[in-house]
Amino acid sequence: MRIVPVPCLADNFAYLLICEETGQAGVVDPAEAEPVLHCVAQEGVTLSAILNTHHHWDHVGGNKALLARQPKLKVYGHASDRGRIEGQTELLEAGAHFSVGKLAVRALHNPGHTSGAVSYVVQDAVFTGDTMFAAGCGRLLEGTPENMYHSLCKVIGSLPPETRVFFGHEYTEKNLRFAAQVEPDNADVQDKLAAVRALRAQGQFTTPSTLAAEWKTNPFMRTDSKSIQQTVRQSDPGNDLTPIAVLGAIRRMKDQF
Repeated sequence: MRIVPVPCLADNFAYLLICEETGQAGVVDPAEAEPVLHCVAQEGVTLSAILNTHHHWDHVGGNKALLARQPKLKVYGHASDRGRIEGQTELLEAGAHFSVGKLAVRALHNPGHTSGAVSYVVQDAVFTGDTMFAAGCGRLLEGTPENMYHSLCKVIGSLPPETRVFFGHEYTEKNLRFAAQVEPDNADVQDKLAAVRALRAQGQFTTPSTLAAEWKTNPFMRTDSKSIQQTVRQSDPGNDLTPIAVLGAIRRMKDQF
């Protein structure tokens, strides 16, 4: 398996998922068609599928043009996104399995950012779209704090710690600055922020992260942190400090950050 990040728009990532045995490839979240087609040609592979994590335009915007080039592409998305994902042919439910070439893919349903959000697990990698970012999560546009807590900590978070996390946007530096604000005594956050600033200064991407790193640095997965709870209590004295209430509070804070 080879995974090639494909930068799109201002800060989106599409990903080319390549089966090296067959030369078949799928593309995760093609915001634009041209960067994807360029990467397909550069890698010398055959595009056979589109894997959409959710229906937002900046994750499906390239579907129409890719299908115009290759009408027989399979287009995967959650069943509840029927009619919201351009050209969708495959209606997935939680735990659905399919393949790209000989690569086995498993779909996780993780609502929170949207009701039909899915992540795709392939070997030691997970493609999380806008559900999990490095040190962050998506806005709660169609879901609740309870949805997002379950999606992050119980669904994606149930994968092995060494799982590589390929996320949908280059938001890592800003996310870590927020993490440092809500959990100022977290040395792992400070160390990762320094490393990320160095990477970005060199023009490099911060994808992928790992689940092990997210458990240490992602405030939305660290709702039991006394430091985060203290931050929440200062801004929301009535918060009962349950994991879901803490996640909801810091998500509202992040919305204003």
